[in-house]
Amino acid sequence: MDAAFTAEQDEIRRTLRELLAERCGPADVRSAVRSADGYDEALWRQLARDPGLPGLALPEKYAGAGRGLVELAIACEETGRALLPSPLIPTAALAAPLIVALGTDAQRTALLPGIAAGGLTATLAVPGGSLPTALGLTGDPTGGAWAGGGRAGGVQARPVGGAEGWRLYGEAAQVLGGHSAGLLLVAAHTGGFPRSRTLLFLVRPDTAAGVVRTRLTQLDETRPLARVELRDAEAELLGADDSVDVTGALASAGRGVAALLAAEAVGAAAGALERTVAHVRARERLGGAAGSFRAVEPRLADLYVRVEAARSAAYYAAWEPTAGGLSLAQALEVLRITTTEAVQLPGGTGFAGEHEAHPYFRRAAADELLFGPVHRLRDHAAHRAGLFASSNSGRASAGRVSGGPASSAPGSAERVAV
Repeated sequence: MDAAFTAEQDEIRRTLRELLAERCGPADVRSAVRSADGYDEALWRQLARDPGLPGLALPEKYAGAGRGLVELAIACEETGRALLPSPLIPTAALAAPLIVALGTDAQRTALLPGIAAGGLTATLAVPGGSLPTALGLTGDPTGGAWAGGGRAGGVQARPVGGAEGWRLYGEAAQVLGGHSAGLLLVAAHTGGFPRSRTLLFLVRPDTAAGVVRTRLTQLDETRPLARVELRDAEAELLGADDSVDVTGALASAGRGVAALLAAEAVGAAAGALERTVAHVRARERLGGAAGSFRAVEPRLADLYVRVEAARSAAYYAAWEPTAGGLSLAQALEVLRITTTEAVQLPGGTGFAGEHEAHPYFRRAAADELLFGPVHRLRDHAAHRAGLFASSNSGRASAGRVSGGPASSAPGSAERVAV
């Protein structure tokens, strides 16, 4: 494996960094998040043209650039560094891979070129705020219990007028960019309790009747969320029939999503660290207390090492997506630690709400609430890797050898489980 970036990848990074430095300053971000869409639509269309952000990883057959997850991770790192409000994650990381994996050729042909051109934004809507579980990051998506279990809650789907027509009823909360997306991929249950299964449906909120979208007040304004209510809304099944493996496709897509979110979090941590270092150096030049920079230098060095380690993990996950969950856990932890220091190191000014470190701090807190928490990401990754299998079997064997089943002592099973 060659870990060095290619000239083309370096060019993607350079182009993005220069453009975002010019068009995505703190004032630009504040203006964009307060717009109806929650992002600068003109800047988004420019990013779609050059370097073609939403279509970087899409096949050339569907007007994409035909690149891979590494190129998209580079883009996410740079957008994270600038805290760019955009539909990149919901469109390119969540929705597009699922359309590629499950959609019919007609659906791909109809949807993917619009996504690649930046004219069509999309997102994934799952009920109950269960996005990390649906993507296989903090729990097992098999069975679809996270989508309501087919009994109550969640979103229910029923066929009408033949197999091609469907109606959806229910609610999905915390939908990334759901207030402005032109296309919703909705996870819904169908078949009733005996044959309950989770499927994905395409909903055009601008034309389908019965769709109510409400933008939610969010801790991190740069990552807007929405509540989507579906009241007998018209929908189209994603895929040729209802035999597609939706939970498998979601788990597969989740590994790529984790890698991209990790790269984005690393970019945000690097951006916060750069601003902190600049502030500390400026204070020293302006006559700060003697030795003040030497006092904080070891803390800054520790943050730099943490950020670089998380960056290496994020790009390894982009190359080997099975490591996505662990890389995301590491990146979110580093982002939290770095932004906390970014608030504290400047002294009293860092605690003022208008300080430039605060948007990064809010991003750290909001991302862990939305995609974590860190300990659950690590716990699920460890169970998937089988790290606890040998220790559990060893404990069970010890219980049998010592004179009977482990349950012979009151509470022993509970102690082993803990």
